[in-house]
Parts: sequence; structure tokens; C-alpha cells
Amino acid sequence: MATPQQLQLLAPLSGVLMPLDQVPDQVFSSRVIGDGLCIDPTSQTLCAPLAGVISNVQASGHAVSITDDNGAQVLMHIGLDTVNLAGKGFTRLVEEGQRVAVGQALIEFDADYIALNARSLLTLMLVLSGEPFTWLTPETGVVESGQPLLSLNPSEVVADEGVVEEGEALFSKPVTLPNANGLHARPAAVFAQAAKNFSASICLHKQQGSANAKSLVAIMALQTAHGDVLQVSAAGADAEVAIKTLAELLAAGCGETVTVMAEVETVAARTSSLKVLRGVCASPGSAFGQVVQIAEQTLDVSESGVSPQVEREHLSLALAAAVQDLQQLRDKATGDAQADIFKAHQELLEDPGLLDQAQALIDAGKSAAFAWRAATESTAALFKSLGNSLLAERAADLADVGQRVLKLILGVEDRAMELPEGAILIAEQLTPSQTAGLDTRKVLGFATVGGGATSHVAILARAFGLPAICGLPVQVLTLINGTRVLLDADKGELQLDPELAVIEQLQANRQRKKKRQQYELENAGLAACTRDGRHFEITANIASLAEAEQAMALGGEGVGLLRSEFLYLDRNHAPSHDEQASTYSAIARTLGPVRNLVVRTLDVGGDKPLAYVPMDRETNPFLGMRGIRLCLERPQLLRDQFKAILSSAGLARLHIMLPMVAQLSELRLARQLLEEEALALGLTELPKLGIMIEVPAAALMADLFAPEVDFFSIGTNDLTQYTLAMDRDHPRLASQADSFHPSVLRLIATTVKAAHAHGKWVGVCGAMASEKLAVPLLLGLGVDELSVSVPLIPAIKAAVREVDLLDCQAIAQQVLGLESAEQVREALRLHHEATVDTSLILEN
Repeated sequence: MATPQQLQLLAPLSGVLMPLDQVPDQVFSSRVIGDGLCIDPTSQTLCAPLAGVISNVQASGHAVSITDDNGAQVLMHIGLDTVNLAGKGFTRLVEEGQRVAVGQALIEFDADYIALNARSLLTLMLVLSGEPFTWLTPETGVVESGQPLLSLNPSEVVADEGVVEEGEALFSKPVTLPNANGLHARPAAVFAQAAKNFSASICLHKQQGSANAKSLVAIMALQTAHGDVLQVSAAGADAEVAIKTLAELLAAGCGETVTVMAEVETVAARTSSLKVLRGVCASPGSAFGQVVQIAEQTLDVSESGVSPQVEREHLSLALAAAVQDLQQLRDKATGDAQADIFKAHQELLEDPGLLDQAQALIDAGKSAAFAWRAATESTAALFKSLGNSLLAERAADLADVGQRVLKLILGVEDRAMELPEGAILIAEQLTPSQTAGLDTRKVLGFATVGGGATSHVAILARAFGLPAICGLPVQVLTLINGTRVLLDADKGELQLDPELAVIEQLQANRQRKKKRQQYELENAGLAACTRDGRHFEITANIASLAEAEQAMALGGEGVGLLRSEFLYLDRNHAPSHDEQASTYSAIARTLGPVRNLVVRTLDVGGDKPLAYVPMDRETNPFLGMRGIRLCLERPQLLRDQFKAILSSAGLARLHIMLPMVAQLSELRLARQLLEEEALALGLTELPKLGIMIEVPAAALMADLFAPEVDFFSIGTNDLTQYTLAMDRDHPRLASQADSFHPSVLRLIATTVKAAHAHGKWVGVCGAMASEKLAVPLLLGLGVDELSVSVPLIPAIKAAVREVDLLDCQAIAQQVLGLESAEQVREALRLHHEATVDTSLILEN
């Protein structure tokens, strides 16, 4: 086996070796992309020459790159000008972020088709990371796939600098990409090589992503296409000349012969002509204020250290100080969500893998600052590459905590953020550290290019009660400080220089909303009965004892969803039986014996991994081992949880709910385990057992499930994303992944009809239940219970009291025949205006 100091690269396919200098393409032969070798192939399967992670695979299937655990990057490029084939003749066998073994098949290709339709079949293997290599075989002659060819020394790898957010970044004019096949290997290499000529930190921006402009792999990973609008940003001494030079290079095609497209308007003209920039709601609400652009300050890092002993001491002191600072932020946190974010940051500082990387670089003579930055950036890049939304958020946290420690090592104090009144903060991506200490008397909202509705900054925004939008186009970063904007997070819109009438309308709406909230709170204790006397249960979605207590104080009539995974996440071992049992019992006592307590069994998996439950990495964790599937594969985990939940029997009206059920066999096996645990405890009466309806298969087979359950609870979040095949956190699709889509409504109607036919009740615990606009619709579809976000209990109860059930049934039947979520929402808005007289409420 090759040692880390002598990493071997194997032949990725069989064929005839030829010198790189003889490749009839100057970008490759002159080694602009990297040094390596060329093979004229006789086999038709490209295999991995080393083990690692797929850092990029082109959509067209003609090129793939692998990064190993020590940072070595290798690119395989099949043929010359094969990007023009648009994927014909290629079959991709791997995906970006996938870990591959040495020798694993990566791409299959039709050699005859490519030879006839492309310039050449010559296949290149290039070392992108720049370390020297020695040949293990003659440089010409026949080679067989899997034969050792080169020996690298990973310890000499010079890691690509990550995308660094620096202060005072300048942006180029938007450039419409003229390259017919986007920035594939050749033009990407020309652009990256040009960027390396500047000392500035340089980024290339596409609407939904950014890349380090000096990294070929990062540029290729953007997957640009002809006609994409790109921008170059730079921060540093030569930033101005860098963006001018590189923008011109982009417009000219980066060395390729192109028909240069007309450049779009200047940034100023473009932003002034646009009235609305659209993104995704991260925290609801609206605000009118002025733009304040936020960027991370530039840090100057020396590579060489004084001595390993001195540098280790510098790192140790900085880590200790960072832990203390984070503890202060935890202590000052106004809620569990905020405190948990900084707890997670503290845990990152104790990560042994991260610390080992930094210590190894220090031992190699690097400075503490250089070693720490390299360790955090490489780990964050790995997290981002794995295709897991949770790990991607973890990468943002790692970048944040990495910057915190780096400042402490360098002795750089955070610059005081002087904010004007009415600030709307604009950034590529705000960090929890930047937002934690903000003066919320001056800050009215956030708007970012990056981040997501589940990111930590979104959580902080909601905790502060501030509206926030993410997923905005990169043009938002060109807005001049002081520009007046209206941030309407509910619509996911940032309106530029809004008309006075729009501002006045916003202010009037806010006053009405404030009065409405006061009315709802004052009447929270009233029952949720429609005007014609039908009572509906309004319960709470909770994840702690504190939330249970708050829900009861706000008029909650029970708990419709206890997310039990809160006991399991962010720890290194499973909770003990006593810890679980005492928590469930405390929550049950808070509710009392006449209220429902619905406990959902553990809903974790590849999308929400547990450190102490080993799992294989999954390409698509939302379609993998999660929820009941994971628990049935590890039955002791489910048995232990059943035993703890059953300890609260008799303290409340106990219900147990199984997540992600798609097959009757899953329900039956879980019921068998529950019965066995109840028998072992001597219980004569089982709690009610139900399932989440969040997989379309369960909704479509509700008539078969209904006889075997006591209740259904519909999880509209997952039901929507699975029905529409849209990731609800995707920045470009989130606005379309709407639970009001008629297809989702029809599945709800099907579920309710099947349940009622067998005398079973149906609740809705997804986000849709917390939307006031959805109340008449869900009641009209026959739903019996709404389980909502704790703060919204008074509002949803008031909404129930304002409607007539017959009217609700009529509007529900009407919207089932519509064709889009937009049409459904509009019909419900008109129905609300026609049937609910809120002026009487506000006058009282």
C-alpha cells in the first residue's frame, strides 16, 4: 500500500501513453491546467486513479476531478473538444461529493462515437494541486487500467485558497457568458491562471453560487452555461485592475473562439432598472429601511511559523479565548435556538480531526494562523462537497468559527459596526457571529445571496423577530449603501426605492397587524369553535419542556407533535433511559391527563445524522435511511425509545406517531415492538398509535392504513417536497414547493376521507397548519386538529373562530379544481376578504 508521502496514481484506463507536449491543444500541452500525462485509450471505462471525493463531475460527463484526503487534486478529461458532444457518448457513474475507491468506475464512454464526432479521443490525467511527481513506468508505451503510473507527495500540496470574504470588495459589471459550453476545463483554466496573477482575493459569481476564481475545480463546479450572467469580485491592493482584466477575459471567451454577446447594462443601470429582487423567505415579516452592505474584514496571514512550540501555544490560547467568547454569547442568548448555535460552534473547536490537521501543518513549519485557516477551509470545502444540506450549513458554521479563532491568533479586534437607523443588512452570507451582537433597535432585517431557510442565520433572524430573505441574485451586493428598500420577506421580495404609497401601506399594515396580535393574545384562552359551533383542537409543535409550558400559556389544547429527536441531536452518545423518561414525563405533567400528547418517534437519518449511529453516506439522504426505516434497521434504538415514552403513560393522553411510514409492514413491525415493550412493563393498555402522512404512498394507501392506526397526522412539509419532487430548501425552487398546490391538497382530502370512513381522526402538523390563510381550507377538507408553531397558537385559534364550516367546505371543494398553488392562494385571499370582517375585531 502506498504511504501518504508516496501517493500513487494508477492508470485510469488502458491505452498508449504519449508525452503531454504532443497533445494538440496548447492549454493542455503548455500545462496551464496542470502537469500530468496523456493516454490514447483502448478501453472504454474511466476509473479512479486514486481514492477520494468527487470534487467535480461535468454535466456533459466528459471530465471528472477527485480530491484525496490530503488535498491532492486530479482531473481526468476524456478527449479534446468533447464538451461539444453535450453528454452524448458518455455515461456518468458517479456524482459530485461521492467518495470513491481507487479503481472504481467513474465514466463509461462510447469510443467509436467520440472518435467520429470529437477532435480527438486523447484522454488526460492532470495533477491540479501542483505537487511534483515521479514516473513509475516509462513515459511512453502501452499501459493497462489500474497500472501504477505516477508517485505524488501529498505533503507538498499547496491547497487552493478558499473563497475569502474580505472588506471593501469591488464588483465588475455583469458579463453574459459567450462560451457555447460554459466554463469547461479549457476556458476555466485560462481564467483561473489569469486570476492567480493578482494578489487580491477574487471570486466568480453566478446567481446561485460563488467560486474561488483561482481554483479550476471551483470554477468548473459552478457548472456555468452559455448565456449565464456572471460577475467578478475582488478585494485587495490590485482589486480594481483584477476585476477589469478578468471581466474583459470573460467577455472575450477566455481563449475560446466565441461570438461575443452584447454585454448587459452596467451594474448601476441594471440595479436602477430593476424594481424588485426576488429570493426565498428565511424569516417572515416586512420592513422599510436603508441598505447597509456587510463584508468580513481582510486578514493578513503569514505562512511560516516561528517554531512549532510557539505556534502551538498561539493556537491553544486563541482556541481557549474563542471558547470563552462563545460561552458569553450562549449566556446572553435569549432562547434555546440561539444558545444551541454557539454550543455547536464550541463543539467544532474541539473537533479532533480539525485540530490534528492544524497541528500537522504547524509541525511542518507553518504559522498557527496559516495552519488553522488551511484546516478550517479544507474541512468546510469537504462538507460542502458532500451534497448534504445539514453538512453544508455546518460548513458555514465552520467558516464563522474559523474566522473568530483566526482573529484571536492575529490579535485583530472586531471592527465596531456603526449602523444607521433603519438598517437593512445586505451580504453574500451573514454569519452567526456577525448577527449575534447586532443592535436590533437599528437593524430592521437581513437580505443575503447565500444561506437558506434552515441556516443558523435564519434561525437567529426568527429569534430576533426580524424579517430575512436568502437566495437573492448577486446583483443585491452592488446596491449602494443608503439605498431605500422595502424588504417583504413574506413574498421573498426586496423592492428598490419603493413608492411613497407602498411605504405608507406597509406602515398601515404593520399597525393593523400589531392590533390584531394584541387581540389574538387577549383571547387565546377561548376555545377554537367556528361561528356555527364546530370545535377544532389547536395543539402545538414542540421540541422541549419550555415550549410545552409556553404552549399551554398561549392557549394550546395539547401537543400534536413532540419532536423527540431534540433529545438525541448535538451529542456524542444516546440519551439514557432515565433522561428520556424524565423529559417525556415532565412534558406530560405540564399537559395533564385530559390533553393529547403526540410523541413522534426518532426522525433522523442521512439528512439529520447522529454522531453515535454510524451510517453510510447517501447521495440523497431525503430518499434514504431516515425516520422509521432507520429505527427498524436498528430495532434496539426504537425499543429503548418506546420504553422511555411508555413511562409517561397516564400522565397525559399519550399518543405515539411513526414518521416516514410508506409500507404497512413498517407499521405492523413497529406495533409489534411497542406491544412487546408494553408487556414487559406490565401495561394493560397501549397508547394510541398513528403514523405521519408525509410520503405520497401513505396518502394514496390511506384506506389500507386507516383500519390499523388510531390516527393520522399530515406532515405537509415532506409531503409537498415528495409530491412535487422539489427540495423545499432549494433557493430557486423553495417558492414553488408550496403546500397549497392542488396535488398536495388532493392527497390531504384522500387521507381525510379514508380516515373518517374508519372512524379515525386526522391532524396536520406541518408548516401549512401554521398559516392563517390555510385554516378555512384545512377545516373544509375535514381535518380535525391543527398542530402549529407555539407562538402562532393564538392567531390560529382566532382564525378558526372567524369562519363558518359550511363556507370552509365550499371553498375547499372549489380550490381542489384549480391548477396551481398561486390560484389556490388567490382564491383563499378573496374568500377571506368576503367572509371575515376584521374591522369589528379591531374596533373591539
